[in-house]
Amino acid sequence: MNPLLFVFGAALGSFINVLAVRYDSKRFIFDAHSIGGRSHCPTCSNVLRWFELVPILSFLFQRGRCRRCKSRISVQYLIVELLAGLICVFVPWRISAMGGPASGGQFLISNYFYPALWVLVFLTLLLVVLIDKRLYIIPDEANIFLGFMGAVTTFFVALRGEIANTSFVGQYALIFGFPKNVWINHILAACAAGVIFALIIGITRGKGMGMGDLKLVIPLGLMFGWPDIILVIALSFVIGALYGACAIAAGKKNLKSALPFGPFLAFAAVIIFFWGQEVISWYMRALGV
Repeated sequence: MNPLLFVFGAALGSFINVLAVRYDSKRFIFDAHSIGGRSHCPTCSNVLRWFELVPILSFLFQRGRCRRCKSRISVQYLIVELLAGLICVFVPWRISAMGGPASGGQFLISNYFYPALWVLVFLTLLLVVLIDKRLYIIPDEANIFLGFMGAVTTFFVALRGEIANTSFVGQYALIFGFPKNVWINHILAACAAGVIFALIIGITRGKGMGMGDLKLVIPLGLMFGWPDIILVIALSFVIGALYGACAIAAGKKNLKSALPFGPFLAFAAVIIFFWGQEVISWYMRALGV
């Protein structure tokens, strides 16, 4: 683990927390209300000193409580800082593990630019999860940014080589059948993802899925390509069903309760990104193939 990358990621996680907590759907996500002003305790409004803002360490040393009023601080702050740190460490590692030897400009693309793009993607998904969980809203700004990142990552995929070597399910991608042209592949994936969610919204009249989810899955399709995005979607439904069943069993939800679907898509995207081959391999063994 690269400690500097982890520290940098934890600092970004602290900023993501601020954006998520202060986000107001009536304002631009990066307006002065979201990024301006001093951080303070939500209970006593005490302005925090610099040593109370050190990612992870401040939470641990203060035992998850405000230094002044002793009220509890949400564990979300610690979890998000840890997750952002891990994203900055392990996303580049995953990309590096997929790539072959490179030199010159190709080395810069494979080892720096392309991994950095995916780090930004997952940090944005982390922000989406926090906002969707709190407000049942996925900001259009986040979806537009992810769409832009999808186009840029597709461009870099085209530079990295054969598309089967850039799929997160490895050579298993070959059994699904897909266009080998990178741009056609990724645009097809985005369209397929959009059609699936549009049909769900149409059939359920908006009760089974929101427009924010539709706007999110299209950029994910552009980033992941075919067939990876189909696996992301399928897995997100499995995760959502399991979560819903557990929530109902625990008495926290009922069959009519709404659930934010963005977190399920993001979680499924993480699983396919890191363990796509293992998921397909397990599924094949379960089928006895």
